Amino acid sequence: MRPIAEGLFTDEMPPRLVGGRHLTTGRIVFPCPPGKAYEPYPLGRSGTVWSYTIQRYRPKSPPYLGPEAFRPWPVAYVELPGEVIVEARLTNVAFEDIKIGMPVELVQIPLDPDAPDSVLIPAFQPVGDKQ
Repeated sequence: MRPIAEGLFTDEMPPRLVGGRHLTTGRIVFPCPPGKAYEPYPLGRSGTVWSYTIQRYRPKSPPYLGPEAFRPWPVAYVELPGEVIVEARLTNVAFEDIKIGMPVELVQIPLDPDAPDSVLIPAFQPVGDKQ
């Protein structure tokens, strides 16, 4: 499987998200903007849930490229300490178990778990859980 976007993940194992660090100010953002003002910056793999919601309806297409048969999923803002807050799905956790401040770690999951050729997207799961 391939990532949903080129340059989204580092090549190391386990992978990290690639953010951008502003060359003048040092400010870190995600994703890394194109151009010469930012350099790619590998983000930390662990963080905490800063806020979350449950996505209960199928997003518009485009840009959504996921399965037609929609199943709700949790979406969180995850704070990567000292770096940035990123938006990603939460996985391997029941909706009722999600808590603000919950420690999480980065994983890759298929956008469409039922498709053999699905692209990989970033997600976070509770620390200690394995995919």
